[in-house]
Amino acid sequence: MTNNKTETSSAYMEKLSIIKIGGNIIEDETSLNSFLELFSKVEGKKILVHGGGKRATAMASKLGIESKLFNGRRITDLETLKVITMVYGGLVNKNIVAKLQALQTNAIGLSGADINSIKSDKRAVKEIDFGFVGDVKEVASNSINTLIKADFTPVFCAITHDGNGQLLNTNADTITSQVAIGMSEIYETSIYYCFELNGVLRDINDKNSVVKDINSKTYQTLLKEGIIADGMLPKLENCFDALNNGVHTVNMGNTSMLTNENDNFTTITL
Repeated sequence: MTNNKTETSSAYMEKLSIIKIGGNIIEDETSLNSFLELFSKVEGKKILVHGGGKRATAMASKLGIESKLFNGRRITDLETLKVITMVYGGLVNKNIVAKLQALQTNAIGLSGADINSIKSDKRAVKEIDFGFVGDVKEVASNSINTLIKADFTPVFCAITHDGNGQLLNTNADTITSQVAIGMSEIYETSIYYCFELNGVLRDINDKNSVVKDINSKTYQTLLKEGIIADGMLPKLENCFDALNNGVHTVNMGNTSMLTNENDNFTTITL
């Protein structure tokens, strides 16, 4: 997905925040409630994206369905897809929507199939067959914007569809970046990846050693120094893909970065 929006035109665009929360926040009721209270207070137009992998794994186990992973990525067979649809699209999504309604945020829960908002291709089989896993190919930005203009706050779960009746399990980080890229045709978009760390850390053992600003030049330096490695590598690659395709900024840190009182998080720009 590409975006040819010029720097000049972005100055006249309204801002849109796309905020993603991971499993650790979803798993803990107190953390989830605290996050949603912060999210409800975020000013301006916004979209929420969530996963729920840990809860899906727990539910699958209760149902006697083995969860299979390859290099940390879930293999989604037909039975696992049923569990993911129930947990992501049902239990987790509707619980979040109900809590946001109680906080006077008029949320609407969505999968990528709803209003044909996010289409994916089933991942091609290479060294392994990941099953019913989707790679995003199209975001219906105008349809999503119809909801936003009607003062709804979209809440996307990590499920897309192929346009031919098949639901697909899809990485929530990727959904976040692709939705942000699509919506950058209409808004100045910023991504907020909320997780348990304060941001990208210089020292993994020091939670306050946050690298506050990363651009394409400092990114290369951090790579050479080994500060960005392992699981942080694909996250940062995803961030720069978004920035190279129309997204204004990407922010990574704990949920307190959504307040005006905390500046101890990582902001990534070109």
